[in-house]
Amino acid sequence: MEPKDEQIPRWRVGSGSSLRYGAFVNSMSSLTPRAEEKEKVTISPRRAYLAVAVLCYINLLNYAERYTIAGVLPNIQEFFEISDSTAALIQTVFISSFLLLAPLFGYLGDRYNRKYIMIGGLSVWLVTAAGSSLVTKSYFWLLMLLRAMVGIGEASYSTIAPTIIGDLFVGTKRSAMILVFYLFIPVGSGLGYITGAGVAALTGDWHWSLRITPILGVVGLVLLVFLCPNPPRGAAETQGEGVNVASSYQEDVKYLLKNKSYVWSSLGVTATAFLTGALGFWTPTFLSRARFNQGLISECVKEPCDSTDSYIFGAVTVVTGILGACLGSVLSRWFGVKVANVDPLICAVGLLGSAPCLFVAIFVASASITTTYVFIFIGELLISLNWAVMADILLYVVVPTRRSTAEALQISVCHLLGDAGSPYLVGVISDAIRRSKPENQGWSFHSLKYSLLVCPFVGILGGVFFLLTSVYITEDRRVAALSIEGTPQQGATSEPPIELSNGDKTVIIES
Repeated sequence: MEPKDEQIPRWRVGSGSSLRYGAFVNSMSSLTPRAEEKEKVTISPRRAYLAVAVLCYINLLNYAERYTIAGVLPNIQEFFEISDSTAALIQTVFISSFLLLAPLFGYLGDRYNRKYIMIGGLSVWLVTAAGSSLVTKSYFWLLMLLRAMVGIGEASYSTIAPTIIGDLFVGTKRSAMILVFYLFIPVGSGLGYITGAGVAALTGDWHWSLRITPILGVVGLVLLVFLCPNPPRGAAETQGEGVNVASSYQEDVKYLLKNKSYVWSSLGVTATAFLTGALGFWTPTFLSRARFNQGLISECVKEPCDSTDSYIFGAVTVVTGILGACLGSVLSRWFGVKVANVDPLICAVGLLGSAPCLFVAIFVASASITTTYVFIFIGELLISLNWAVMADILLYVVVPTRRSTAEALQISVCHLLGDAGSPYLVGVISDAIRRSKPENQGWSFHSLKYSLLVCPFVGILGGVFFLLTSVYITEDRRVAALSIEGTPQQGATSEPPIELSNGDKTVIIES
């Protein structure tokens, strides 16, 4: 219901209201401007597709740059003469700054021009990523500092880009565009391994491998400036009118914490991040040590080190990422008609199925590199079922005006408890095990093998989180859709009165 006054003030949900945040649809029509007062913004399909292409290109470069370090990790360890745990800190520092700044950019992304925020963040990313390639041997601390600053740019982009796609498309088109966007995570990651190792081998200096993505990033920045729009929040669901809800950051967080599907799926995403972070950082090095343990290659004592496994693992990551993400999206579309909670079930099957594959891959590396790659391929394929589906879940269980905040908080949690610490944790465990037999040359392989066993167990835990998500997702999705439409819930249980206030005027709305 709308107040009967001639002038409609800008209402906000009072923080003291006993309203359950997931069910604030009862007052949605009073929280949004009248139809005649809204300015409809029309973005042509051609421009929308161009925008997605630009965002995908930048996403590709983001992940390529992130995993270039992993592709040349043996070279970096040899150059700086650092242990496994210290080497892992390079990734941990980057992810830590990323997760700490994500909530800030989420808050800004729900309130200010998202395009300008991404342009500023991408500019910082280009400068600091290029600066990382200039660090000399005695300045390892500077490399750590610059990697932390790279996280600033990526935090601004990763929290906002998916919400722009969510405001350009709806329904199956949105799912398809989200699929394409998230396909570039494994593709970019794989290309990071390949280009990093390739450039280092070609030039004989790993520093050059860090200079490719900043050069290509300049092109992305120009394209972002000229081709990417800033659509109204909720534009796709409201035919260009958008949704305008004034709320505080505290209210946004309360709403998200009471959204059970969001909470459990975020924990599932966290487990996925832990798994992919540890495997993505250490697998090429692990396989290289396995080859040395079998006598297939000699020990790396001088740059450039053998990069065979960086090439192969990069190719596996690209192929499994594309196949897995497409398969997950197809399964979601096929079974979504009959099974309302199919998306979290797909994610659960992916993580639970990957655990035994990874367990086998870790142990057969002692005997057969080929068999190891077969099981790594199957495991990564199952994990990749989740990429597009996880992102789609967030977009349809959270209202448009809180999506950037939701993305930011999910990113912070999944990196804080996931890939910010998982490479370092594996490195610390590996160093601790290696110190028990320091004189054994092959023990560096076995220590890393045993430390990687934490990954399958985290995968099982993530599968359980997604199973819990499937219990609540149908209702949470319905509530989010109704809140955008502004229609009352049919058959809903009665809610307590809602108090709406703009400082000097109060309206009581009965359920």
